[in-house]
Amino acid sequence: MAGKSKGVDSFIERVLMPVAVKLSSFKPLIAIRDGIVLAMPLIIIGSLFTILGSFPIDAWTNWVANTKFNGVAILDIFNKISNGSFGLLGLVGAFGIASSYAEQYKTDGKSAGIIALASFFVVTPSIMSGDKAPLEGMPYGYLGSKGLFIAIIIGLIAGGLFQWFINRDIRIKMPEAVPPAVSKSFSALIPGAVIITLFGAIYAILTWTGLGNIHDLLLHILSKPLGILGDTLGGTLVAIMLNSLFWFVGIHGGNVINSVLQPVWLMNTDANRLLATKGNLDLAHGGHVVTQPFIDNFVYMGGGGATIGLVLAIGLIVLSKKASKETEVLAPLTITPGLFNINEPTMFGLPVVLNTALIIPFVLAPMINAITTYFAMSTGIVPLCTGAVVPWTMPPVLSGFLATNSWQGSVLQLINVVIDIAIYLPFISMVNKQQKMAEMGE
Repeated sequence: MAGKSKGVDSFIERVLMPVAVKLSSFKPLIAIRDGIVLAMPLIIIGSLFTILGSFPIDAWTNWVANTKFNGVAILDIFNKISNGSFGLLGLVGAFGIASSYAEQYKTDGKSAGIIALASFFVVTPSIMSGDKAPLEGMPYGYLGSKGLFIAIIIGLIAGGLFQWFINRDIRIKMPEAVPPAVSKSFSALIPGAVIITLFGAIYAILTWTGLGNIHDLLLHILSKPLGILGDTLGGTLVAIMLNSLFWFVGIHGGNVINSVLQPVWLMNTDANRLLATKGNLDLAHGGHVVTQPFIDNFVYMGGGGATIGLVLAIGLIVLSKKASKETEVLAPLTITPGLFNINEPTMFGLPVVLNTALIIPFVLAPMINAITTYFAMSTGIVPLCTGAVVPWTMPPVLSGFLATNSWQGSVLQLINVVIDIAIYLPFISMVNKQQKMAEMGE
């Protein structure tokens, strides 16, 4: 047994650890993560009004849909707020990604972000209305999740080119007496002109050749590979396994895996939100099973590794009066934060990190959660997630109800928690037994 444990430790140290360290410090992934995090307050605010507009009480939904002021229904106001917050995901993402990428190279992130915003508008097709006095506008669809992949590309290119120009001193320099804000704006002129012109040329080429707009073109190219990666059960299970393995070696798995897949999950989430506002949220109308709430609120209950099962299993051992002194001390420190999906005390206090005795349930539990949830939602037993992004600190039962607007979502979470406890209990019982033997000096 000791030989196997040393073999696993050796594999982790030689293979997983170097890969995890490189990925966690990879600048483009950090920029994507930071850019999406910047948009998260808007996502949650928009989700709140999505929940208010479709709360599962007929009297309420009828009231907000039929109560009008000056011809405008309350539901229309809710949808307007949701579109004006969650619906700007791509736009905010372009700014945040470019800003983060430029700042990692010690340059002006705000200027890079503004240039990325301008570039995003340049490549996004306009909509025209009216004949005598035509009005030009931008479609919400491309400003939101539908434009997220272009936002990522523009953010990385704009941030990368901006820092390249600035760090090579290809810029307009102002005298030291000029205020810093003015000096930065002039420094951004040359890189800004090059970057915006570049994306203007891309827009011109695609328009003149009849290839369409860059958003639809990229989605068409990436739809199949990204669907396999982030919109299927198989791809989701691979992502969950990698998340757990990175966490196991002490690297924040979410920071690595989510940087790649979160854009897909958020696009699916926003697609469900738009379907929910039209009353067409089901698989037949293009609804998605795997979304951000699917991952946050049904798979990773308790945090990475679905450790809510672990902390509750620890609680059961304490209640049985068979706990070691170490387990008794850890129980209150891990259970309370674990219920709110904060598992750092468990990861590094128990610890789970590099603890080969817990690697099997740590990988297995969230994968089982994904399988049961996918089956329940794909068969219609539990409604699909409505597109509302529930704060990740929301405890299970409440988060399941809010994410699906149904009591079935809460029941599914309870079932998953029970399964997680059953998976973790034999392993943590073995760890507890070893601790007691050590305390008795055996």
